[in-house]
Amino acid sequence: MVLNKVSSFLASARRVLIIARKPNWNEYQTMAKVTGLGIVVIALLAYIIYLFFAFSPLG
Repeated sequence: MVLNKVSSFLASARRVLIIARKPNWNEYQTMAKVTGLGIVVIALLAYIIYLFFAFSPLG
């Protein structure tokens, strides 16, 4: 049972690795921009929450 699951997982992982390829430069730039934008959005949200609690009677 466990051996069957491990074998199935390894076959699936092998299939993914065969299909996968390295991203080209444009894909890499797009991923970097989206990741950076996500980090900035989360940081701004955290700062807004911090300011809210710093200047409200709740904090």
